[in-house]
Amino acid sequence: MRHPRARALLSALTAVALVATACTGADDPATDATATAPDSSSTSAEPQAIISLSPTTTEMLYAVGAGDQVVAVDDRSDFPAGAPVTELSGYTPNLEAILGYQPDLVLATDDTGDIVAGLERSGVDVLLLPAGETLDDTYTQLEQVGAATGHIGEAAELVSRMQGEIDEIVASVPRRETPLTYFHELDDTFYTVTDDTYIGQLYSLLGLTSIATGSTGYPQLSEELILEADPDLILLADGQCCGMTPEVVAERAGWGELTAVREDRVYVVDEDLASRWGPRVVDFLREVAAIVAALPRDAQLPETQPAS
Repeated sequence: MRHPRARALLSALTAVALVATACTGADDPATDATATAPDSSSTSAEPQAIISLSPTTTEMLYAVGAGDQVVAVDDRSDFPAGAPVTELSGYTPNLEAILGYQPDLVLATDDTGDIVAGLERSGVDVLLLPAGETLDDTYTQLEQVGAATGHIGEAAELVSRMQGEIDEIVASVPRRETPLTYFHELDDTFYTVTDDTYIGQLYSLLGLTSIATGSTGYPQLSEELILEADPDLILLADGQCCGMTPEVVAERAGWGELTAVREDRVYVVDEDLASRWGPRVVDFLREVAAIVAALPRDAQLPETQPAS
């Protein structure tokens, strides 16, 4: 928050720092830094006209109980079903169009087109929540959304519930001496994820490791490398967008010989759940955990050596 009118919002963020500290028993430097800004005379006021410019922030708002305060969401927000979807774009935000809804708070993930400065000049508070890199980022952002909207308690309860459910999901997956390898397909040009990405860390919780070793982020693999690595599982995150199916994969030249294809271990995963770092990350983990847990515990999976 960089505008003087953000005082009330910063006061709420001070409260969330106290909630987070009470729950974790540890200090969060980023949260503590935010909490020093407001003066002691400021009072918090719940925003009554909130706009969300990304699907993830939309899901966060509704998950913490702020749905009734939301007046508009961007054109790509498709969950929950009752969200007031508009033609507003988070990729190419239009200041005039946003201000037409007379918001008192806007949530976004990127400062595209210097939209933050424009909103602040117009007296609108902005909460910028960049893409999460870890589960802790998800928890922190949910608490920030709760504080900014007057739902501190609901956000704390949500985070606690998510943590418990994730612990249960992880415990439900049988451990293997050799981690299962996977290829997570982002599109049909073979972009994928590595273990250090947000989703890669989720897979790691379930005992999976990416074949894209030696890389970071979201590399594009060659078809030869994928065939050589022979992943135990193939997870398609391009089914909704691009029509990818296990049958289509099996028809690719040479892919019919892959272990994952021969053993029917090619799965289409929900690409929305796989690309958002909000509250439904629990649903994604549950989806993949069910896939992993369904494999026979005595299955003799090949001890593949991921290509370097």
